[in-house]
Amino acid sequence: MFGLFKKKKKEKQAPQLLDINGEPLLEGDKVEVLRYELGECTLTLEGLHYYYESASGEKVSYAKMIDASTEQQKVRKI
Repeated sequence: MFGLFKKKKKEKQAPQLLDINGEPLLEGDKVEVLRYELGECTLTLEGLHYYYESASGEKVSYAKMIDASTEQQKVRKI
């Protein structure tokens, strides 16, 4: 109606991640990955997408680490 009430555009943000114990994860955190035998990894952010990067340089998307029952990450914060 005459353009008086326009919706504000929401800025896209990176998702909030929680480890297996419910602790929030932030970029640069060291974690122990409980899948794919990656061991200790660093959480990195590229654009709006998180990756777990191992010491050998292998990257795995955060989406592959989601636990279906709790919707938390299958990682443990160190």
